[in-house]
Amino acid sequence: MPLVYSALAVLAAYLLGSLSFAVIVSRVMGLNDPRTFGSKNPGATNVLRSGSKAAAILTLALDAAKGWLPVALVRWFGAPYGLEEGTQALVALAAFVGHLWPVFFGFKGGKGVATALGVLLGVSGWLGLATLAAWLVVVSISRYVSLSSMAAALFAPTFFLLAGGPLWYADHRVAAAIGAMAGLLVWRHQENIGRLLRGTESKLGQSKNKAPVPEAPAVGHVHPVGNKKRRR
Repeated sequence: MPLVYSALAVLAAYLLGSLSFAVIVSRVMGLNDPRTFGSKNPGATNVLRSGSKAAAILTLALDAAKGWLPVALVRWFGAPYGLEEGTQALVALAAFVGHLWPVFFGFKGGKGVATALGVLLGVSGWLGLATLAAWLVVVSISRYVSLSSMAAALFAPTFFLLAGGPLWYADHRVAAAIGAMAGLLVWRHQENIGRLLRGTESKLGQSKNKAPVPEAPAVGHVHPVGNKKRRR
């Protein structure tokens, strides 16, 4: 029976992760589909480009919640059903994979930053807060959301193992799941990595589809037509 409960928990976590709240929230609030503008990524950062901060905050909260909920439920209530750290690791990874490849949205999902944060908060509040702090430090210095997200993702499994003991039990299966999420998150940022290397990545607060500013005419230049004298 524990195997059946574990399989059901993993399936439920994947289905919950497959709810693309960037798309759902945008539809409910009458906004454009985030997959059609900006980076075309169904995530909170791209929803923000629609001009609605409320929609972006709601998307961020719900994407994080769908990562946190299944992990927290297994951690709190799984023991009587034989669901321990192994199932917790699988549930964490399933919720994250659901966001990346959602069955309800043609297996085309986001990059998983908010969902990964929710998973980490489900594993341990301290781990989630420490990872969020790492993200804030990097973004305050670089102003690059993508760089900050990748740095925080790589920080998480390292901190989980190093701080294990006084704050939480650093189970190797949970560590492997967090490491796998970090690898997938970095892999999903391939285009951002290319833009970072080329120096063309958008910074925080900068519009991705910013219209080019027209060049001003040279000082003292007069159009030839305007320089002709009108014949009487």
